[in-house]
Amino acid sequence: MRLPSLKFLKTFQVAAKLRSFKAAAEELYVTPSAVSHQIKALEEQLGVTLFERGARGVRTLELTDAGAHYLEHINDIFSKLESVTEQLQIRYGRTIIRLNVPPFFANEMLLPRLASFSQAREETDIRIETTFSAPKTHPPEADLSIVVGSGPWDELVVHELFAQSFIVACSPAFLTDNPISGYSDLNGKTLLVHEERREAWERWAHGLGIEQIKPNRLVRLDTMSAVVLAAEQGVGVALVPARLSADRFRAGSLIKLFDAELATNESYVILHRREDRNREDLQELTRWIIEQCRVE
Repeated sequence: MRLPSLKFLKTFQVAAKLRSFKAAAEELYVTPSAVSHQIKALEEQLGVTLFERGARGVRTLELTDAGAHYLEHINDIFSKLESVTEQLQIRYGRTIIRLNVPPFFANEMLLPRLASFSQAREETDIRIETTFSAPKTHPPEADLSIVVGSGPWDELVVHELFAQSFIVACSPAFLTDNPISGYSDLNGKTLLVHEERREAWERWAHGLGIEQIKPNRLVRLDTMSAVVLAAEQGVGVALVPARLSADRFRAGSLIKLFDAELATNESYVILHRREDRNREDLQELTRWIIEQCRVE
């Protein structure tokens, strides 16, 4: 039996993950037509239809039962192939650590300090992957991951970094134009909302025992990075991660409006598999990240 092209299989995996030939083309740096032709060639070789062909104008692709079943195995195959390849490099070449981290944590905590680790361990390569929809557990393709959540972390080694909490903040310019001295002054102001935490303002008010805030406008954003940037640009008032926004408070680009924080049951944690506990490179990076998070 002639096996399908690895290139076609990767195209199928990406298109199935993104549910879009166009989005897959952008990720793979090819044209949507090339993606369509590769998927069609793969289906013809397999003799199986992998995607439902809906009416024109339908943007989201749907997998057939066969396609969904095939995707499960393809994901496992590519994860194993990546792992075997990189373990080969670890054993016979340079050390590689695959690190999965939330984008805002990467921007605020990790990347500004990474040079010090890279200089101390020049023989270690780090592949950092950030995702807008941060995973709630350790991804199978990662060696080390930083996750914000509450667990449980079954079958994983866990190192807690710090608790997640949020604080009300805005830019100095916004505060000048919109004086705020008490909780009630938030009424009639523009509030910024993170799409994954739509209830945050309600929970904050409930925790303080005050009436719900009645803004004149809500601006919803899909990432925490966008929320913080919008607050810095004077768009409105935001609930921002207290610990990860510390540098912005010190720099003065954001101002804390109140001391009251919105506590959560979540923490930032480092996760890795138990079988990797003896990897010196992994443990060294873990210790370095923990140390960076302890530095105020």
